Amino acid sequence: MNIISKKYKLLALVTCALWLPGCSDFLVESDPSNFTEDNYFTKPEHATSSVNAIYANMRVPLASGFNGGAWMMPEFATGLAKTDLGQAVNSYFIKDLRNTSDNGYGQTYWEFYYKGIGNANLSIARIPAITMDETAKKKLLGEAHFLRAFYYFNLVQMFGNIPLITEPVNLESEQLRPKQVAPADIYTQIVADLKTAEQAGLGWVDATGRVSQGAVKSLLAKVYLTMAGYPLQKGSEYYDLAAKKAEEVIDSKQFKLFTTYDDLHNPSKKNIEENIFMVQFRTGIIPSPLQTSIIPYNKNISAYADETGGLYSTDEFVKSYDANDLRAKEKQFFFTKFTNESNRNQEVALGGYFIYKHFDNVAQTTSANSDLNWSVLRYADVLLIYAEASNEVSGPTAKAYEAVNAIRTRAQLTALSGISKDVFREAVWTERWHELCFENITWFDMVRLRKAFNVTTKKFENYVGHKFSYGPVVGERELLFPIPTTELRNNTNLVPTPGY
Repeated sequence: MNIISKKYKLLALVTCALWLPGCSDFLVESDPSNFTEDNYFTKPEHATSSVNAIYANMRVPLASGFNGGAWMMPEFATGLAKTDLGQAVNSYFIKDLRNTSDNGYGQTYWEFYYKGIGNANLSIARIPAITMDETAKKKLLGEAHFLRAFYYFNLVQMFGNIPLITEPVNLESEQLRPKQVAPADIYTQIVADLKTAEQAGLGWVDATGRVSQGAVKSLLAKVYLTMAGYPLQKGSEYYDLAAKKAEEVIDSKQFKLFTTYDDLHNPSKKNIEENIFMVQFRTGIIPSPLQTSIIPYNKNISAYADETGGLYSTDEFVKSYDANDLRAKEKQFFFTKFTNESNRNQEVALGGYFIYKHFDNVAQTTSANSDLNWSVLRYADVLLIYAEASNEVSGPTAKAYEAVNAIRTRAQLTALSGISKDVFREAVWTERWHELCFENITWFDMVRLRKAFNVTTKKFENYVGHKFSYGPVVGERELLFPIPTTELRNNTNLVPTPGY
């Protein structure tokens, strides 16, 4: 395999600024390049910096520019996104259901998420031998197990049969060119890692952005929900596990919905309240690269020099919202007009529904240096996981209504009540589509449910055979993204994804 055939390199130097306030002392080294895996793991600071390195690869898919960005891959696969960025061919291949294993977006996810796994394996293997405070050590190992689970959870959903590597790999390792395993084996490892993280003594909330107990239990709820559906189809038992784990997060009273959608893109709200776990960015140090990709193409509204029009919503999706839904109103989740960059008194019509829920107003209008994080797990998702999973077990209970209606009330929609299990199920799915759109969630829901939302009828239909509003029809092969050509070439033990 191309990725694991190289020696793992510690990436702490770029992550210390975000997660280790005391990192400056550690960085004063006469010759850091002399570190090796064998002599590095000797001090508590080494343990912390090695775990910091695991986080770093979460940021890579969010890099965006005139070639698009890997984070767009699961968005275009929903059929709910448009682009004006003609040279971003990888976007069009996915959007038009003509994807190939040469797509650079898939290569980015595979390469850098496996690098994250490699760094996690190294930390998990080496930190136990370091002499340090045992409580701190346990927490660091908990973070490493969570992050390994995060990377594997995304990879197994995207690519299906993938290699499972849980030990550091070098040029002499038997797993230098590993074979794939069944998804069930990957999920077994994911659950084991998350259960280990649950016992690590992490706090419920971590405002610095490190892994918290809230993040661990929220991700475990999502994993159980996915295992209940396709491809494992574990059913009622796992819906029950998902509901109970989400309920633990709800009952902790540590999280709450924002009162305004503006807080979804308010830098002062990073890592608190609704934001359970996020990919970390910091203006002036590692600013978020996402902003240029969500700006309308060359409309001269932004302080950024590049306005790529990389990704925005189809008209049909926005029009599928209820007429009274606040989320579809101007400058809530979407925007259709903005002021001119050189004259803020002049309004510019944008010609489409662009994504406002990720819009950094300060960066866009003045600094061109974004301080926004990227949300991975937020409380709205947990509420909807609970509502869906508990309904599958025992129908729509009072607490399930309370969970979904919290989302609907904020959207200024009427509360659900007195409906059947089947109607409640699709009502919750609709809220997931409308609440969690453009957060790298919807395509994963489509695959685990084998369902797609018809934006015209506002009903759910089979995923395979679903026709996008602009024409293409989903086939069986679109249940997965293809294992990248580069990986197939460098590891002949890998079997190509069916259909590619």
